[in-house]
Amino acid sequence: MELVRYADRPDLRARRLEELSSVTFPEYMHHNEPGGRYWGRLYDDFPEFQVVLVDGDELAAEAHAVPFPWDGTLDDLPSGWDEGFVRGMTSDRAPTALMALAISVAPGRQGQRLSSRMIETFRDTARAAGLAAVLAPVRPTLKERDPLIPIEEYVLWRRADSSHFDPWIRVHEVVGGEILAPAPRSMVMRAPVADWEAWTGMGFPADGEYVFPGALATLVVADGVGTHVEPNVWLRHTV
Repeated sequence: MELVRYADRPDLRARRLEELSSVTFPEYMHHNEPGGRYWGRLYDDFPEFQVVLVDGDELAAEAHAVPFPWDGTLDDLPSGWDEGFVRGMTSDRAPTALMALAISVAPGRQGQRLSSRMIETFRDTARAAGLAAVLAPVRPTLKERDPLIPIEEYVLWRRADSSHFDPWIRVHEVVGGEILAPAPRSMVMRAPVADWEAWTGMGFPADGEYVFPGALATLVVADGVGTHVEPNVWLRHTV
């Protein structure tokens, strides 16, 4: 397998949404406001951090990240994915860390430790750029089973062997990641109810709070608009 930059292979970039991102993330996550505003610029502004793992003609996994300023304290930690991404794309401060935006592994390649390899790729590219750490607003994979549990409680759950209850957080910890803090308002998605119905295949006929498949928290519907606030967990990897 070969790791290549999307900037060097525009033909692969044209395939990534269909073959990786759209099959690993729920549709509604592709309609986040900062992502819609800045995602396309990543490949021109920060090409060294947008990479794909290729096996022959197959896209096996990808990793996206943005350098951003962080002074190393919890007080300067962004509230989550939205704020961190915006900071990376707009701040006048010199970048000191790399923010992991997303890792996608092709469904047929899951279970082959490729996610760990992509975390190591973040470390490698951060080190090469002279950055001091990698910060990841991690989307816990099993949180969708407990959307009513606050992320502040969920992040504390451990198995009997002391490893983390959540497998994606566990992967990060196994390769050296350290939990910094929960991010209860990491990513905000707001759209008309008709859009949410198209994205989820559910109906939302009245104002209220709804649980829907794949979501880490609820959807709140009011006056024809649905708002979903996704929680994440900040983890740090040293470089």
